[in-house]
Amino acid sequence: MSTYLHDIEWLHPWMLGLLIVPVLIYLYRRRFPSYYQVALRVPGLPKDSLPKNWRMEIASLPIWLNYLAMGLIIIALARPQKILKEEKIDAEGIDIMLATDVSSSMLAQDFKPNRLEASKYIASEFIDKRPYDRIGLVVFAGESYTVSPLTTDHPVLKQLLSQIQPGLLQDGTAIGMGLAAAVNRLKDSKAKSKVVILLTDGVNNTGYIKPEAAAEIAKELGVKVYTIGVGTRGRARAPVGRRPDGSFVFGYSRVEIDERLLHYISKLTSGRYFRATSEQELKQIYDVIDQLEKTKMEINVFKRNLEYFYPLVILALALLVLSRLLAWTVLNVKP
Repeated sequence: MSTYLHDIEWLHPWMLGLLIVPVLIYLYRRRFPSYYQVALRVPGLPKDSLPKNWRMEIASLPIWLNYLAMGLIIIALARPQKILKEEKIDAEGIDIMLATDVSSSMLAQDFKPNRLEASKYIASEFIDKRPYDRIGLVVFAGESYTVSPLTTDHPVLKQLLSQIQPGLLQDGTAIGMGLAAAVNRLKDSKAKSKVVILLTDGVNNTGYIKPEAAAEIAKELGVKVYTIGVGTRGRARAPVGRRPDGSFVFGYSRVEIDERLLHYISKLTSGRYFRATSEQELKQIYDVIDQLEKTKMEINVFKRNLEYFYPLVILALALLVLSRLLAWTVLNVKP
């Protein structure tokens, strides 16, 4: 109901101030009833002892119907209407693949609660800002895996993003394979702008595709790569081993990010390299990328009005007719 009322606009909202008129008339009649009704007063006879019937009980009904009709007419004069908008969107979308590191080091606690959870949350906000773009998701550790191909079904994509965790893949950091998998998903794209956002916190140490080779392929296919290194400078509390039950043992270890490699990949593909040492910096980086890769669109808005004037007037007239019929028939009210 509140949503319905929220959609109503008023052409003459100042007319609603006239709703005070029926209230004032009611108060005036209560203050000076002798002008509008005739009563036979019998001294010494209690008022409640007078005989009553159903006609007396509803004798004031025509007056209340008149008040209601007057209020409806005033509301009708204010011209309530609903603005119906239709949008025709001609958008030149951008195809974006997110390549996210899910190695065990992404559980490091220099971000809150850890690097991976912070990255997932901020990436989800980024997806919300790109309603007209196709976005996909690749994860990598010691190998790579496509979680979602390019899609505009962003709720499903965000659900899949929320479920990624370390341990899904063999541990390690195969940056080349992660980048190659993301680029492969863009090779058949017809979009004028194709982008990979590659996020990692380590050094390439495994995989059969070298990062430099994957970057060359991205360049040949016209894919721009934005690289993000996540992790504080110095040491951070991170997984340093695993117990027999599979749980991680945490300790302090040095943060090592191959910034030279990430710089090379981004420069070769006309992208940019960013370093995030906190959640706030990571959010700012995604905001910068959002501004750098704006979707071109043309939105034409068509408006038409749905009037609520006529039903109100018809209802008011019906109430006035009903009031007169009651007064002239069953209630037999004399002027």
